[in-house]
Amino acid sequence: MLYLLDTNICIHFFRGKFNLLKKIETVKLQNCAISEITLAELVFEAENSSNPQMNNELIVQFTEHLNILPLLNAIDFYAKEKVRLRKEGLMISDFDLLIGATAVANNLIMVTENTKEFQRISSLKIENWIKR
Repeated sequence: MLYLLDTNICIHFFRGKFNLLKKIETVKLQNCAISEITLAELVFEAENSSNPQMNNELIVQFTEHLNILPLLNAIDFYAKEKVRLRKEGLMISDFDLLIGATAVANNLIMVTENTKEFQRISSLKIENWIKR
């Protein structure tokens, strides 16, 4: 694995936006993963949509071919990083910090459009595949 996809990247991919299908085909889906937090956010968005059944089926089809990484090995980094960010007045949401910590703990590149928030996480490698 090389990449951890953020929730916004997955949502854009599901919507067929920003040529993400081609990008994911180029890097190969088996080189991508999502965190358990991203899965939770995707399922919430599906349940909150106008067509929960269709959107949940899309998530199931997507995640059948993708690694879903647990949080367990990211917890220590998350806690230390949250303390550092709080002391520096640079807090970010817990969910984003957990997603970023998962990328760091697994030595993956975080793929997100939300670079402004994720760049606060130390040791996190980031790529933005969205070209607006």
